[in-house]
Amino acid sequence: MSITKLDQIIEFVKTKPQKRLVAAYANDAHTIEAVNNAVEMGIVKATLVGDEATIKGVCQTLNINPDNFTIIQEADENKAATKACEIINNGEGNILMKGLLSTDKYMRAILNKERGLMPGPKAVLSHVTVIQTPRYHKLIICGDVAIIPAPDLNQKVAITNFLIQTAKALQIENPKVALLAATEQMLPGMPACVDAAIISKMSERGQIKGATVDGPLGLDVAIDMESVQIKKLKSEVAGDADCLLFPNIEAGNLFYKSNTKLAGGELGAMVVGAKVPCVLSSRGDSALTKLYSIALAAAVCK
Repeated sequence: MSITKLDQIIEFVKTKPQKRLVAAYANDAHTIEAVNNAVEMGIVKATLVGDEATIKGVCQTLNINPDNFTIIQEADENKAATKACEIINNGEGNILMKGLLSTDKYMRAILNKERGLMPGPKAVLSHVTVIQTPRYHKLIICGDVAIIPAPDLNQKVAITNFLIQTAKALQIENPKVALLAATEQMLPGMPACVDAAIISKMSERGQIKGATVDGPLGLDVAIDMESVQIKKLKSEVAGDADCLLFPNIEAGNLFYKSNTKLAGGELGAMVVGAKVPCVLSSRGDSALTKLYSIALAAAVCK
């Protein structure tokens, strides 16, 4: 049965072998609380890299037993991120997580050619977000909202495959992928439409496997069946999309923030394309969002 709620991801990963999460510069309360919850739920084992005194002080404030974690001392945030990647590369961790450091420093550590987590020079890193919103009947798996500003055709193909892989990990047997543009009409002068049409044809011919892919589709017809019926659109994806591919980061970021800040949505998020899934949420995100992100990473972790 496919997973349709974020809470179900947590229950699902409890049935899988435990993975070890390594948190980079885990000096903040939200990260420590989320990781501790994941540990106590049996989702992961955890290593926290950061300032040990600070971590133990936060644990005392939150009434958390610091013995729940392996703590690695590193007070410098850049060195902590590098150390966390080193632990992963040594085979001592399966999931990376961002703590109290900025996204650019976190990504710099992952992208480091000598000590980072890139599987090869041609690898594509992307960001996958799984959103639960009150007005939709299932989870929305979408990308890219945080890493690739203006993906080219090859990057969009990579993102499409990442979305499909995530959907499969959430037990969605044949995910429906909507390639978004401002319109469902095929307009040659609009690059988003052209790219969507090419990727749709690639899917038809088996170059993209494991999903039903269609585009270009406007957001309304991708997720609203009434709009599909009014516009008399024929599509196996329209009105029931599992996955949304955004044409650029602005579209994706606005969608993600509108859902969380205006529509009461909740989410889990991660970076994919590295050697391991890398939890990437905002430093200001709640402990619950970070817990869902950990569970998501554990679900896709091989």
